[in-house]
Amino acid sequence: MRSYSEIDTAAKRASKGIGFSWGVSEEVGKNIRLLEMFGLPGLKNLNEYYKIFKKKKFQNLSLVSKENSSKIPYCPIIAGTNFLDQINNLEELGEIKFENLSFPILFIPFVSRASEIIGKRIFLTIDEKEFLLNFNQSIYSNYLSGDILEKSGQIKIKFIENQNMFSEIEWQELYRLSEDTFVEETENLKQTAAGAGLTDND
Repeated sequence: MRSYSEIDTAAKRASKGIGFSWGVSEEVGKNIRLLEMFGLPGLKNLNEYYKIFKKKKFQNLSLVSKENSSKIPYCPIIAGTNFLDQINNLEELGEIKFENLSFPILFIPFVSRASEIIGKRIFLTIDEKEFLLNFNQSIYSNYLSGDILEKSGQIKIKFIENQNMFSEIEWQELYRLSEDTFVEETENLKQTAAGAGLTDND
């Protein structure tokens, strides 16, 4: 089994070899490592994408907006890089759509990393496939296939506001149970606790 470090390095060097800058190539290396760690077919999709990269024309998306559509398939790496760079402004849009994004699996880790930057979960759908991105710590998905995904019809990205998954009543009930562990402070405890008996001569 290949190590994640080997996967990162190979993806980075392949990206530079195909024509991307070292900066972008380093981002791709990190991303493929992430996908493989999360159990998604990153290297497989990247390898297939690079087989056709110079044979087929792809659209570079520089400025990401609320609605993004192109007759020429978007490059997932350039679109993802700019999405990540612009995330602090894009968060304010609430929801973002992409149409005709090539090899969308390669776009996912950019969104996962964006989730960590803004401190919010992000819900992403690729047609009927769903992905919940949790602060770049995990990805929950109904996409269990290890297949190559060459294109997407529509991608939707929704920023999820942070909120507790429990009610205030549930919190208070649990907190009352925790109070049984509290130790009541007594004069004896004050005299024997750490730092007791020390004098400050300053």
